[in-house]
Amino acid sequence: MLDRAHMTSLFENATEGIILTNGQGHIVLVNPAVERMFGYEANELNGQPVEILIPGSFRPGHQALREGFHKKPSNRSMGANRDLFALKKNGEEFPVEISLSHYKKNNELFVIAFIVDITLRKEVEQNLVKKQEKVTFEIRKLNTELEKKVDERTHILKEALEKLEQSQTELHEALDKEKMLNEIKSRFVSMASHEFRTPLSAVLSSASLISKYTKEDDQEKRDKHINRIKDSVKHLNDILEDFLSLGRLDEGRINADPTEFNLREMIDETLAEVKVVLKPGQKFNLKYEGEEKINADKKLLRNILINLISNAAKFSEEDSPITISAKSENEINTITVADKGLGISTKDQEHLFTMFYRASNVTNIQGTGLGLHIVKRYLDLINGTVNLQSILGKGTSITITFPNAINN
Repeated sequence: MLDRAHMTSLFENATEGIILTNGQGHIVLVNPAVERMFGYEANELNGQPVEILIPGSFRPGHQALREGFHKKPSNRSMGANRDLFALKKNGEEFPVEISLSHYKKNNELFVIAFIVDITLRKEVEQNLVKKQEKVTFEIRKLNTELEKKVDERTHILKEALEKLEQSQTELHEALDKEKMLNEIKSRFVSMASHEFRTPLSAVLSSASLISKYTKEDDQEKRDKHINRIKDSVKHLNDILEDFLSLGRLDEGRINADPTEFNLREMIDETLAEVKVVLKPGQKFNLKYEGEEKINADKKLLRNILINLISNAAKFSEEDSPITISAKSENEINTITVADKGLGISTKDQEHLFTMFYRASNVTNIQGTGLGLHIVKRYLDLINGTVNLQSILGKGTSITITFPNAINN
């Protein structure tokens, strides 16, 4: 066994701070590491309450914790899942790790606290956080560069889409059809990027299959794949429109241009236009109250409605109603688009208007994650607000509110 001299040397030369307190929470003994760590002279801490080493805001709570420990002592670490701080003699606070041990002598409980100054470790952690923020900045910078390239890709995509439309009328000529589809496939593959890969793959797959249906009674099969191509092309156009709209917003090229128009007529026209996105059995229910003529940016408002209504249809099942409620009263206008679709989890709701964010339950459904972000940006231009309410598995209701524009 170690003799007393060895034990004393171990106590005095330990790099960890060691504090011994009695049953009343008073300091009985500290090692030199504690005195250096806290800035006290030798024996200056003896007899002081241990709370002298704890920042003032934590002292009331610490006394209750200490009393609880005395009632049920155990060897353990303090402050699980939270940061601990200690107080130097000069009033400076610093982060620490503390482990507790105990023993009894003459029926009195003594507590041993082992203290480690983790200031350097915290500085390293903060540096890591700063590096992570720098990486995030670089990612955003790459996204900005991607947006700038969208204009260049638009021209190439337009040529490719024109060839796709032409191919639909010439598919009965097998040789020309196969040659044209191969050219289109090569064109699409050469310019494919992450955001276009899924719809382009669908186009290429259907186009290849069409070339195999050369008989007259294969028309139904050909139509099936032609419709699939149309859907994919529309999705590509939607992706481009999202990126282009975001680019124009970031460049300040979109501004509110309010005019007087009939809000109810505009909603009716928009519903007629987006009927093509409805699934079998889906239908619109329109409810309107109040004044019909308002003063706002008709184009921005129409784009907002198209986005919200398209989302409602896309994330709802067949035979599901979509309700549009509108009201204009006292120069304030509100429009609500409600569905009985997939719904959105509470966790996802707070991020939905963030750029590129998509809810966790729709990752298998096509989309850019830009639509609601653009809606929010458009509403900002007309001094509007948006409110979302959703229950997972039961549906979503999105309400936009905006004032009439003030006439100059």
